[in-house]
Amino acid sequence: MKLNTKKELWLLLSGFGIMFAVLSWLQESSILSTDLGWLKGLYALISGIILYLSFRKSL
Repeated sequence: MKLNTKKELWLLLSGFGIMFAVLSWLQESSILSTDLGWLKGLYALISGIILYLSFRKSL
């Protein structure tokens, strides 16, 4: 893998991790339902991709 490809993959995985943590925090705060199940992962993936696309150009 090229260095740039590794960086892009790292940024994408980081976006997913950040959004999964935010959604978990919202669940613990009773802002989101606690019975999302696998949908939390899907929401984290979608919002993580949006986060990645928003900020990758500035890095």
